[in-house]
Amino acid sequence: MIKWRGAEILRGAVRGPTVTYGLIAACCLLFMASPVSGLNPVYGTGDAILSAQSDYFARWGVIPAELMTGRPHALLTPLTALFVHGGWLHLLGNMLFLYVFGAMAEERLGRFEFALFYLMAGYVALLGYAVAHAGSDQTLVGASGAISAVLGAFLYLFPRARVTSVFPFLLFLPLRFPAWIVLVFWFALQWLAIRSASAGPGVAYLAHLVGFGVGFLYAWARFRGPDRVKRRKPVKTAGPAATEGESQP
Repeated sequence: MIKWRGAEILRGAVRGPTVTYGLIAACCLLFMASPVSGLNPVYGTGDAILSAQSDYFARWGVIPAELMTGRPHALLTPLTALFVHGGWLHLLGNMLFLYVFGAMAEERLGRFEFALFYLMAGYVALLGYAVAHAGSDQTLVGASGAISAVLGAFLYLFPRARVTSVFPFLLFLPLRFPAWIVLVFWFALQWLAIRSASAGPGVAYLAHLVGFGVGFLYAWARFRGPDRVKRRKPVKTAGPAATEGESQP
C-alpha cells in the first residue's frame, strides 16, 4: 500500500486533478450500480445475481478469443473493461493507486492529454494481453492496465518524488522511499509473477507490464530532455481483488 505525500506539487492547480477524480468517481459509481457490488437490488440474490454478474462481465469485459474476431462490439471492450471491476478489493486497490499517482501525472500532462493517455494506454495494455492469449475465453476486466501506464509515466517524470510505502516483509512499517525504488520494485514483482503464473484464471500481469512500458515510453518521448518537471512558485491556496484479469464466475 502506498500513500502520496507530494500535495505541494499541485498547489498551483486551482481545481485540482479533475480527470483523476472523475475516473475514480466513474469507476466507483459504475461498480456500485453493477451486479458485482451486491448493492443493487434489481439483480436479486443467489443464482440470479450470479447469472447477472456473468452476463455483465461477458458484455463489458475483454474476451481475447472474441476480440481477435474483430467484431465492432468486441473492439470496444478494451475501453469498457477499464471501468469494470471484479470485486471490492479489485476496485479499491486500483483506485488507491490511481489516486496516489494519477494527480501528479495529470498535472504534468494536462487534463485533456492525461485523459486520452489513460484510455489509450489502457486499451493497448488489454489488447497486448489479448494478443498473447488469443485463444482464451477468460474474461479480462479492470483499470490495472491503464493505471500501470500511469505508474510508468510517473517513474520517468518524477523518479525522485518520495512516497510513503508499506511492505509486508518490513513488518508493515510506513517508510518513505524515492518513487523509482517503489516502482522498480513493483515492476519486478509483476515480472516475477508472470514468470511463475500458471495458465488459466488469475491476474493479468502481462497487461500490467505492457501498460507500464507504454506509459514509460510515452513520457520519455513526450518529455525527454534535462528538465522533466518545471518547478512552480508557491501559490497560497485553501488547503492542500481480485485485480485485473481475475477470472469471473
